[in-house]
Amino acid sequence: MATRAVRGATQLDEDDREQMLERVAEMVTDVMTSNGLEVDDFISVIFTATSDLVSEFPAYAARRLGFGEVPLICARELEIDGSMPRVVRMMAHVETDLPRADITHVYLHGAAALRSDLTRTRSVPDESDG
Repeated sequence: MATRAVRGATQLDEDDREQMLERVAEMVTDVMTSNGLEVDDFISVIFTATSDLVSEFPAYAARRLGFGEVPLICARELEIDGSMPRVVRMMAHVETDLPRADITHVYLHGAAALRSDLTRTRSVPDESDG
């Protein structure tokens, strides 16, 4: 069994607690489904949020999904001019038999535009994005 890192990101429409919980849960669940993972496969998860998101800790959404025994941490994303607003990112360290090249990273809603350079992504744009 190898240790791999898997990335994800999602964008919120506004800084709303319920939307934070929904979008982060969607992102974590999608990472799990796309890579055939269960909670026990996770070693740790780092969440970052842009400074315009203050309504809830992203890790709380994962806790509600059963991640009570998995070490989680939240941090601030760097504030770079012109960067995308209202974004939560995650980097999960997991145990999996998947080769690194077969890991699927998940970018949802407006964040789908962040990593079009990755060859194995599952992007879900917002309906308004076309």
